[in-house]
Amino acid sequence: MSSVARTIGRVFLGSSLVFAGVSHLTFAREEFQAQVPESLPLDPDVTVVASGGVEIALGSALLLARRRRRLTGVVAALFFLAVFPGNLAQWMHHRDGFGLDTDMKRFVRLFFQPVLIGLALWSTRSARR
Repeated sequence: MSSVARTIGRVFLGSSLVFAGVSHLTFAREEFQAQVPESLPLDPDVTVVASGGVEIALGSALLLARRRRRLTGVVAALFFLAVFPGNLAQWMHHRDGFGLDTDMKRFVRLFFQPVLIGLALWSTRSARR
């Protein structure tokens, strides 16, 4: 695939992360709290605010970092892996949020996390020569 396709993927992912991070801190704060696993020993609001900050930083790095682009992709992939238990908890505990108001919708969403991980790694990879 061309570097143009990778750039489009990286810009899409970076922009989406910045938007999600801002929404963590503003209008969707309560929705994101539905994803915080009960087993996490932190206040759900603290978790949402912290993860929002991380998403803004990662998204910005995906959009702006040039020298450490590959490392940024790996860190973003690890972040997506780290937040997967929140998605799993939302499904297991039948918590509504973001229009995910049925177990089937919450279950289907689980399969998008590997897509995000793959996109983070693929879009930050150097083009083959």
